[in-house]
Amino acid sequence: MTNLWFELSEVSVGQHWYWQIGSYSVHGQVLITSWIVLAAIMVIGLLGGQNLKTIPEGPQNITEFVTEYIRELAKTQIGEEDYLKWVPFVGTIFLFVFVSNWSGALIPWRILELPNGELAAPTNDINTTVALALLTSMAYFYAGISKKGLGYFKRYVSPAAFLLPINVLEDFTKPLSLSFRLFGNILADELVVGVLLTLVPIAVPIPIMLLGLFTSGIQALVFATLAGAYIGESVEDHH
Repeated sequence: MTNLWFELSEVSVGQHWYWQIGSYSVHGQVLITSWIVLAAIMVIGLLGGQNLKTIPEGPQNITEFVTEYIRELAKTQIGEEDYLKWVPFVGTIFLFVFVSNWSGALIPWRILELPNGELAAPTNDINTTVALALLTSMAYFYAGISKKGLGYFKRYVSPAAFLLPINVLEDFTKPLSLSFRLFGNILADELVVGVLLTLVPIAVPIPIMLLGLFTSGIQALVFATLAGAYIGESVEDHH
């Protein structure tokens, strides 16, 4: 059974540069780009948190705008009573997906040669999007159980007991839809731009790249909004 789970968890699309860590093989190019994305987020956050002023300017403008935006997003989806404790989680998900998507649209990763495979946005890898979706699933289960205890599971027989299979199935389809929606959109966008760059002059794909930036931002917003909505659904009081 353990071997079966390991086989199911090893999903690969395309070629990859594998790193051997102990008895595990990991996608090295995904770790590299993920570290770059995390470093960029940390640098912007640190710059925005230095020399804070009453009237924000420079990087402080960016960090305050993003913070307020995420707070409002979490408040809308989760509710005023519980949203504050989930702002860090929703914010982390949003920023990682947003910066990852934009890195794929703005940075020509493919010009950097690797021993095998090629660099791309972290969200271009199915394993990354599945991991983010599973984290979201664990978050909303934790939110519901920590607030309601075992009473959380009453939702599976609400409003009628015969809906139990459908309600259980819904919890399995949530991470599937989250992960494959994000992966499919980012992969398709990068493939279209890559094909156009090889077929036509560089000026022609620019409108497609701009559209890619827009859709990349939308995908980050959709992922974070759904994560907040699922958490809000799990902590909601059903009367």
